[in-house]
Amino acid sequence: MCQRRDHCRFPQITFTSTIYRRSPFEPKPSYSVSRSSEACCIKLSGATVNVVAVVILSRGNCGLSGRITSFLVSMALADLVVVLTSVVLNRIIGVYFPAGFLSITPLCKLKTFLVYSAKDISVWLTVAFTFDRFVAICCRKIRNNFCIEKAEAVISIVFVLSCLRNIPWCFALEPLFFVDSTPWYCVFKLNYYSSAPWRAFSFLNHILTPFVPLILILFFNVLTVRHIAVASRIRKALLGKKIGEAENDSEVENRRKSVILLLSISGSSILLWMTFVVHYLYLRIANVYNYTGNDDPVYILQEAGYMLLLLSCCINTFIYTVTQARFRKELKNLLKYPLNIIIQSIK
Repeated sequence: MCQRRDHCRFPQITFTSTIYRRSPFEPKPSYSVSRSSEACCIKLSGATVNVVAVVILSRGNCGLSGRITSFLVSMALADLVVVLTSVVLNRIIGVYFPAGFLSITPLCKLKTFLVYSAKDISVWLTVAFTFDRFVAICCRKIRNNFCIEKAEAVISIVFVLSCLRNIPWCFALEPLFFVDSTPWYCVFKLNYYSSAPWRAFSFLNHILTPFVPLILILFFNVLTVRHIAVASRIRKALLGKKIGEAENDSEVENRRKSVILLLSISGSSILLWMTFVVHYLYLRIANVYNYTGNDDPVYILQEAGYMLLLLSCCINTFIYTVTQARFRKELKNLLKYPLNIIIQSIK
């Protein structure tokens, strides 16, 4: 028997709650198969890129230090978890299996917790790695003491703090309705948007991800690029060269590649998160939480923001690693390996 404050039907559910209350991690009535196809593409590309990155980096043949390798592997694994939770558990299963056992309220709350935690871990590991490179390049006085600490300790701290910060999501949701005393789906509680503590939690959640990480990534990368540019000019002056002289210098070339790498990471992160940020600011300023339909520009902006947010978790590690020549060499060897086996078996 269906017990709920509003009208509902089961198994064909009629959602009469406003979008204002609905959890963003529940299947929407207007959720089309076309967006599910987009989610499948993101899942396939994101999972493939991150799995390949983990396999190649774990072999340790890319010429990177153990500290950098640990960060890159952890970032790739975190991005892979984001793809599995946000795309597979939330989007794909939500469309094709809307009444599956994963939709009962306890698992729905767990799914929400995993989605937010995975996203935070992915973003803050990028911040931690950016800060680590900033210290290694720009802060020689504290570099030796700072680099003594193992990367695993920093990664563990990011993991624990991200999980602890998202525990309140389990208490912010309640069942959408009951069927034979079994709670199904989850929506925000009635006091989520009116209670001061919950409003503060929602505001803090968006400040910590993505505003603060984006600002920190941009800040550290600007300082790093500035330091590299100054060091390159000094090096050219000491070597008696004119700035802009087209003479080969391996040190200057390595620094130039570092600048390109840092700018690529900063630019991709800011661009891919910008749509999500604009949508959030618009909702806060205009105080609009309802959509007229699939063709509503605000709804399209929301879906585009979520898609680009998920895409950002597929390319960070890819940018870090593909710009390295030895990684590209290992990638070619990995792609040639199945072909070599086939050729050897034929012979």
